[in-house]
Amino acid sequence: MSHHAARRPAATWWVARLAGALLCLAVAVIHVKDQGGVTATRDPHYIGVAYHVLEIVAVIAAALLLVGLVRLGWLLAAGVAVGPLLGYILSRGPGLPHYSDDIGNWTEPLGLLSLAVEGALLLLSVPLLVRSLRRRTY
Repeated sequence: MSHHAARRPAATWWVARLAGALLCLAVAVIHVKDQGGVTATRDPHYIGVAYHVLEIVAVIAAALLLVGLVRLGWLLAAGVAVGPLLGYILSRGPGLPHYSDDIGNWTEPLGLLSLAVEGALLLLSVPLLVRSLRRRTY
């Protein structure tokens, strides 16, 4: 096996981790923009708190992926993808307690961008999380 062939998988994993980190950060930025800034909190209060928690966890997941703590990083990244996807469906479908502003608003541009980023993150993170669990690596 050549020297370059042995190094290719490590480079591939680094690219995947970088892509995951960037997607996590994109989810955070989209939600900061949607809530009106870092210091703003959406109403009702529990929605605002959920936004802040999502943004913090997205940054933590990105950092974990970049420093090589991949199992926890991919687990958090999957949560960063699934949480807002579920929130989007519930807020646009039946609505959430004390929050009916977005019912039926399926085509909001920022929401669609968020869905695309979260979908890409989910498609990347779940297989790599499963692989990390099978390999028993951290």
